[in-house]
Amino acid sequence: IIRLHKALAKKWPAARSRTVASGVKVSALVSAIADGPKRIGIYAESTNELKTLRIGPWIKDRILLIDLGFYKHQLFVRIKENGGHFVSRLKGNADPLIIDVYNTCRGNSIDVIGKHLSEVLPKLKRQVLDVEVEVSFKRRIYNGKKRKDIEKIRLVAIFNEDEEKYHVYLTDISPDVLGPEDIAKLYGARWDIELVFKELKSRYALDVVNTTNSQIVEVYIWIAILTLFISRRIYSIVRKHSTKEKMVRYTQLRWSTIFAENASDQLTLILRFCGIERTFETVMGVYESQALDPHVNRYRFREEWWA
Repeated sequence: IIRLHKALAKKWPAARSRTVASGVKVSALVSAIADGPKRIGIYAESTNELKTLRIGPWIKDRILLIDLGFYKHQLFVRIKENGGHFVSRLKGNADPLIIDVYNTCRGNSIDVIGKHLSEVLPKLKRQVLDVEVEVSFKRRIYNGKKRKDIEKIRLVAIFNEDEEKYHVYLTDISPDVLGPEDIAKLYGARWDIELVFKELKSRYALDVVNTTNSQIVEVYIWIAILTLFISRRIYSIVRKHSTKEKMVRYTQLRWSTIFAENASDQLTLILRFCGIERTFETVMGVYESQALDPHVNRYRFREEWWA
């Protein structure tokens, strides 16, 4: 979320604000494998999260790691119907019915089939729960009516020693493909999206947009995003040409710092590739053109002194 001047509230209204306020929401679909965003969208802060994500044939054979802001059983079903897969944390107020068990425990294990999750978790002694559950959802409106439906989904609960509680996930990935611990590790890759926005704000000044001009706002946002694309592209090249031992040591945030600090050198190389040499004259030309106040008729306090 990027806070904007209240003058832009009509175009980009803020969410849950008692006063006139403006904010823009940058939605990003990030590839954990490619180390960068695949799709970017700009919406008003008040836009519902689900409206920023459209599921279609593009999801086929891909795994979507879903933030709780996008949690909806109907969305999970649409992903499956389009040939994709998903992993999501379970929403706090969700209480699905357990209908089958994927893993069995030795000893005096409690019977969980036919019970709701809220009945099972407090009594659970095992570190891992891997079961099949039923969730209800409403289909899209057809002939002016919505009908309820039920979907069977895999539920995985992993006990977190540090927090002393279970982390619960929903997924359609078969236990034969990924075990319970693997599901938890896979969902951990969702941290990449947090790193993307941290990089945009801390390295490419995405959180500093001081203007009332909506077009300039979009320019600032897209400049930051394009810079990120270039950064991640070069990042991938550097890692690709590194040894396996060194590859893991190229962390994204450290990389973004080095990239930002050396952006001027990168610009020189790009200009040279375009046939433009960055000389003293070209630099002075930039100073002369960009430092000039575009407001020709604005009164200036020292104008008479400098005339």
